[in-house]
Amino acid sequence: MIERKFVAQKIKEYEIQEYLSSSLKNVGHSHTKMVKTPLGEKIVIYASRPGLVVGKKGQNIKLLTTTLKKRFNLENPQIEISEVDNPNLDAGIVAEKIVDSMEHFGLNKFKAIGHKVMSDVMNSGALGIEIIVSGKVPSDRAKSWRFYSGYLKKCGDVALTGVHKVDMQAHLKTGVVGIKVSIMPPYTKRPDDIHIIDRKEQEQNEQQKAGGQQASTGASEKKNDDAKKSEHLESKEGGLQRKIQKEPKKSQSKKPRRKKNENQGIKVD
Repeated sequence: MIERKFVAQKIKEYEIQEYLSSSLKNVGHSHTKMVKTPLGEKIVIYASRPGLVVGKKGQNIKLLTTTLKKRFNLENPQIEISEVDNPNLDAGIVAEKIVDSMEHFGLNKFKAIGHKVMSDVMNSGALGIEIIVSGKVPSDRAKSWRFYSGYLKKCGDVALTGVHKVDMQAHLKTGVVGIKVSIMPPYTKRPDDIHIIDRKEQEQNEQQKAGGQQASTGASEKKNDDAKKSEHLESKEGGLQRKIQKEPKKSQSKKPRRKKNENQGIKVD
Protein backbone atom coordinates (compact mmCIF):
# COMPACT_ATOMS: atom_id res chain seq x y z
CA MET A 1 0.00 0.00 0.00
CA ILE A 2 2.82 2.42 0.84
CA GLU A 3 4.50 1.71 -2.51
CA ARG A 4 1.30 2.64 -4.33
CA LYS A 5 1.17 5.97 -2.54
CA PHE A 6 4.74 6.78 -3.57
CA VAL A 7 4.04 5.78 -7.19
CA ALA A 8 0.86 7.89 -7.27
CA GLN A 9 2.74 10.89 -5.88
CA LYS A 10 5.48 10.56 -8.50
CA ILE A 11 2.89 10.27 -11.29
CA LYS A 12 1.18 13.43 -10.04
CA GLU A 13 4.53 15.28 -9.95
CA TYR A 14 5.27 14.18 -13.53
CA GLU A 15 1.83 15.33 -14.73
CA ILE A 16 2.27 18.72 -13.02
CA GLN A 17 5.70 19.12 -14.62
CA GLU A 18 4.32 18.25 -18.06
CA TYR A 19 1.47 20.72 -17.66
CA LEU A 20 3.81 23.53 -16.52
CA SER A 21 6.29 22.87 -19.34
CA SER A 22 3.46 23.00 -21.91
CA SER A 23 1.84 26.12 -20.42
CA LEU A 24 5.05 28.05 -19.68
CA LYS A 25 6.63 28.66 -23.08
CA ASN A 26 9.29 31.20 -24.09
CA VAL A 27 10.15 31.86 -20.43
CA GLY A 28 13.23 29.61 -20.13
CA HIS A 29 11.52 26.94 -18.05
CA SER A 30 14.04 24.39 -16.75
CA HIS A 31 12.24 22.03 -14.34
CA THR A 32 9.90 21.97 -11.36
CA LYS A 33 10.04 20.50 -7.86
CA MET A 34 7.16 19.56 -5.60
CA VAL A 35 7.62 19.59 -1.81
CA LYS A 36 5.01 18.79 0.84
CA THR A 37 4.72 21.26 3.72
CA PRO A 38 2.32 21.57 6.71
CA LEU A 39 0.56 24.49 5.00
CA GLY A 40 0.16 22.67 1.67
CA GLU A 41 2.00 21.65 -1.50
CA LYS A 42 4.97 23.82 -2.42
CA ILE A 43 5.82 23.95 -6.16
CA VAL A 44 9.20 25.44 -7.08
CA ILE A 45 9.56 26.56 -10.72
CA TYR A 46 13.13 27.02 -12.03
CA ALA A 47 13.32 29.44 -14.96
CA SER A 48 15.83 31.77 -16.59
CA ARG A 49 13.30 34.64 -16.92
CA PRO A 50 11.22 34.66 -13.73
CA GLY A 51 9.60 38.02 -14.55
CA LEU A 52 7.67 36.51 -17.46
CA VAL A 53 6.51 33.64 -15.23
CA VAL A 54 5.12 36.07 -12.66
CA GLY A 55 3.41 38.34 -15.19
CA LYS A 56 1.89 41.75 -14.60
CA LYS A 57 0.88 42.11 -10.94
CA GLY A 58 1.19 38.33 -10.47
CA GLN A 59 -1.60 37.42 -12.87
CA ASN A 60 0.13 34.34 -14.28
CA ILE A 61 0.79 32.88 -10.82
CA LYS A 62 -2.84 33.39 -9.81
CA LEU A 63 -4.03 31.56 -12.93
CA LEU A 64 -1.57 28.74 -12.29
CA THR A 65 -2.71 28.31 -8.67
CA THR A 66 -6.38 28.15 -9.63
CA THR A 67 -5.78 25.63 -12.45
CA LEU A 68 -3.58 23.44 -10.23
CA LYS A 69 -6.31 23.41 -7.55
CA LYS A 70 -9.03 22.36 -9.99
CA ARG A 71 -7.07 20.04 -12.28
CA PHE A 72 -4.85 18.15 -9.81
CA ASN A 73 -6.97 18.45 -6.63
CA LEU A 74 -4.37 20.31 -4.62
CA GLU A 75 -5.54 21.86 -1.35
CA ASN A 76 -3.26 24.87 -0.95
CA PRO A 77 -0.60 25.07 -3.71
CA GLN A 78 2.14 27.61 -3.07
CA ILE A 79 4.16 28.53 -6.18
CA GLU A 80 7.73 29.73 -5.74
CA ILE A 81 9.94 30.91 -8.61
CA SER A 82 13.74 30.67 -8.52
CA GLU A 83 16.14 31.93 -11.15
CA VAL A 84 18.65 29.59 -12.84
CA ASP A 85 22.23 30.72 -12.21
CA ASN A 86 23.71 29.74 -15.59
CA PRO A 87 21.04 29.02 -18.25
CA ASN A 88 23.62 27.86 -20.82
CA LEU A 89 24.43 24.83 -18.63
CA ASP A 90 20.78 23.72 -18.41
CA ALA A 91 19.75 21.28 -21.14
CA GLY A 92 16.05 22.20 -20.96
CA ILE A 93 16.67 25.92 -21.50
CA VAL A 94 19.15 25.23 -24.33
CA ALA A 95 16.69 22.89 -26.09
CA GLU A 96 13.91 25.47 -25.73
CA LYS A 97 16.19 28.11 -27.25
CA ILE A 98 16.89 25.87 -30.28
CA VAL A 99 13.16 25.12 -30.74
CA ASP A 100 12.22 28.83 -30.60
CA SER A 101 14.93 29.83 -33.08
CA MET A 102 13.99 27.03 -35.51
CA GLU A 103 10.30 27.90 -35.36
CA HIS A 104 11.18 31.55 -35.95
CA PHE A 105 13.85 31.27 -38.69
CA GLY A 106 12.97 27.90 -40.21
CA LEU A 107 15.24 25.04 -41.28
CA ASN A 108 17.39 27.11 -43.61
CA LYS A 109 19.64 28.21 -40.73
CA PHE A 110 19.61 25.09 -38.54
CA LYS A 111 23.39 24.60 -38.87
CA ALA A 112 24.14 28.15 -37.77
CA ILE A 113 21.72 27.77 -34.83
CA GLY A 114 23.36 24.51 -33.72
CA HIS A 115 26.94 25.86 -33.91
CA LYS A 116 26.03 29.11 -32.13
CA VAL A 117 24.28 27.33 -29.26
CA MET A 118 27.15 24.84 -28.98
CA SER A 119 29.77 27.63 -28.77
CA ASP A 120 27.73 29.51 -26.13
CA VAL A 121 27.47 26.38 -23.96
CA MET A 122 31.18 25.58 -24.24
CA ASN A 123 32.17 29.20 -23.48
CA SER A 124 30.08 29.09 -20.29
CA GLY A 125 32.31 26.29 -18.91
CA ALA A 126 30.64 23.01 -19.93
CA LEU A 127 32.81 19.92 -20.35
CA GLY A 128 30.88 18.66 -23.38
CA ILE A 129 27.69 19.02 -25.41
CA GLU A 130 25.82 17.01 -28.02
CA ILE A 131 22.86 18.23 -30.11
CA ILE A 132 20.98 15.81 -32.37
CA VAL A 133 18.43 17.24 -34.84
CA SER A 134 16.33 14.54 -36.51
CA GLY A 135 13.58 14.85 -39.09
CA LYS A 136 13.09 16.15 -42.61
CA VAL A 137 16.09 18.44 -42.34
CA PRO A 138 16.56 19.97 -44.90
CA SER A 139 15.30 17.56 -47.59
CA ASP A 140 12.11 15.52 -47.90
CA ARG A 141 13.87 12.44 -46.56
CA ALA A 142 14.35 12.07 -42.80
CA LYS A 143 17.90 12.51 -41.53
CA SER A 144 19.70 13.13 -38.26
CA TRP A 145 22.34 15.81 -37.83
CA ARG A 146 24.75 15.72 -34.88
CA PHE A 147 26.57 18.69 -33.37
CA TYR A 148 29.08 17.81 -30.65
CA SER A 149 32.00 19.39 -28.86
CA GLY A 150 34.14 18.66 -25.80
CA TYR A 151 34.04 15.56 -23.60
CA LEU A 152 30.79 13.69 -22.97
CA LYS A 153 30.16 10.39 -21.17
CA LYS A 154 27.99 7.87 -22.99
CA CYS A 155 27.89 4.93 -20.57
CA GLY A 156 28.27 4.18 -16.88
CA ASP A 157 26.88 5.83 -13.77
CA VAL A 158 28.28 9.24 -14.76
CA ALA A 159 26.21 9.20 -17.97
CA LEU A 160 23.05 8.68 -15.90
CA THR A 161 23.71 11.08 -13.02
CA GLY A 162 26.21 13.64 -14.36
CA VAL A 163 24.83 14.35 -17.86
CA HIS A 164 21.68 16.45 -18.37
CA LYS A 165 19.51 15.13 -21.23
CA VAL A 166 16.33 16.66 -22.67
CA ASP A 167 14.15 15.71 -25.67
CA MET A 168 11.94 18.33 -27.34
CA GLN A 169 9.96 18.78 -30.55
CA ALA A 170 9.80 21.72 -32.93
CA HIS A 171 6.55 21.98 -34.92
CA LEU A 172 7.35 23.37 -38.38
CA LYS A 173 5.51 23.64 -41.71
CA THR A 174 7.41 20.67 -43.14
CA GLY A 175 6.67 18.52 -40.11
CA VAL A 176 7.86 17.75 -36.61
CA VAL A 177 11.61 17.94 -35.86
CA GLY A 178 13.05 16.18 -32.84
CA ILE A 179 15.83 17.82 -30.81
CA LYS A 180 17.97 16.01 -28.23
CA VAL A 181 20.37 17.98 -26.07
CA SER A 182 22.97 16.42 -23.73
CA ILE A 183 25.21 18.64 -21.60
CA MET A 184 27.95 17.64 -19.18
CA PRO A 185 28.41 20.50 -16.66
CA PRO A 186 31.81 21.33 -15.16
CA TYR A 187 30.94 20.20 -11.61
CA THR A 188 30.37 16.52 -12.53
CA LYS A 189 32.71 14.09 -10.76
CA ARG A 190 34.33 11.71 -13.21
CA PRO A 191 36.02 8.45 -12.20
CA ASP A 192 38.88 9.00 -14.68
CA ASP A 193 39.88 12.40 -13.30
CA ILE A 194 43.65 12.46 -12.61
CA HIS A 195 45.25 15.24 -10.60
CA ILE A 196 49.07 15.31 -10.88
CA ILE A 197 50.82 16.90 -7.89
CA ASP A 198 54.28 18.44 -8.35
CA ARG A 199 56.95 17.42 -5.83
CA LYS A 200 58.11 20.99 -5.30
CA GLU A 201 54.55 22.16 -4.65
CA GLN A 202 53.98 19.24 -2.26
CA GLU A 203 57.19 20.06 -0.33
CA GLN A 204 56.26 23.73 -0.14
CA ASN A 205 52.79 22.85 1.16
CA GLU A 206 54.30 20.53 3.78
CA GLN A 207 56.77 23.22 4.89
CA GLN A 208 53.98 25.76 5.14
CA LYS A 209 51.90 23.33 7.19
CA ALA A 210 54.87 22.61 9.49
CA GLY A 211 55.57 26.34 9.90
CA GLY A 212 51.93 26.97 10.73
CA GLN A 213 51.94 24.17 13.32
CA GLN A 214 55.15 25.53 14.91
CA ALA A 215 53.71 29.02 15.04
CA SER A 216 50.53 27.71 16.63
CA THR A 217 52.52 25.67 19.20
CA GLY A 218 54.75 28.69 19.97
CA ALA A 219 51.72 30.90 20.46
CA SER A 220 50.08 28.32 22.73
CA GLU A 221 53.30 27.95 24.78
CA LYS A 222 53.54 31.72 25.11
CA LYS A 223 49.96 31.87 26.31
CA ASN A 224 50.64 29.15 28.87
CA ASP A 225 53.77 30.98 30.15
CA ASP A 226 51.86 34.24 30.48
CA ALA A 227 49.07 32.45 32.33
CA LYS A 228 51.59 30.83 34.72
CA LYS A 229 53.29 34.18 35.39
CA SER A 230 50.01 35.87 36.12
CA GLU A 231 49.01 33.01 38.47
CA HIS A 232 52.40 33.28 40.28
CA LEU A 233 52.03 37.03 40.74
CA GLU A 234 48.47 36.64 42.00
CA SER A 235 49.60 34.00 44.52
CA LYS A 236 52.43 36.28 45.73
CA GLU A 237 50.07 39.20 46.20
CA GLY A 238 47.63 36.96 48.07
CA GLY A 239 50.42 35.72 50.41
CA LEU A 240 51.56 39.26 51.20
CA GLN A 241 48.03 40.35 52.02
CA ARG A 242 47.62 37.40 54.39
CA LYS A 243 50.93 38.23 56.16
CA ILE A 244 49.89 41.83 56.60
CA GLN A 245 46.56 40.76 58.09
CA LYS A 246 48.23 38.32 60.56
CA GLU A 247 51.01 40.66 61.87
CA PRO A 248 49.93 42.80 64.88
CA LYS A 249 50.17 46.55 64.66
CA LYS A 250 53.15 48.10 66.45
CA SER A 251 52.43 50.65 69.25
CA GLN A 252 53.19 54.20 68.32
CA SER A 253 54.64 55.04 71.83
CA LYS A 254 58.39 55.65 71.71
CA LYS A 255 60.78 54.88 74.53
CA PRO A 256 62.62 57.90 76.07
CA ARG A 257 66.21 58.09 75.03
CA ARG A 258 68.80 57.88 77.75
CA LYS A 259 71.20 60.76 78.06
CA LYS A 260 74.76 59.78 77.62
CA ASN A 261 77.04 60.60 80.52
CA GLU A 262 79.80 62.87 79.46
CA ASN A 263 82.19 61.15 81.84
CA GLN A 264 81.17 57.68 80.55
CA GLY A 265 84.10 55.79 79.22
CA ILE A 266 86.78 58.02 80.97
CA LYS A 267 88.97 56.47 83.63
CA VAL A 268 89.51 58.51 86.78
CA ASP A 269 92.63 57.96 88.93
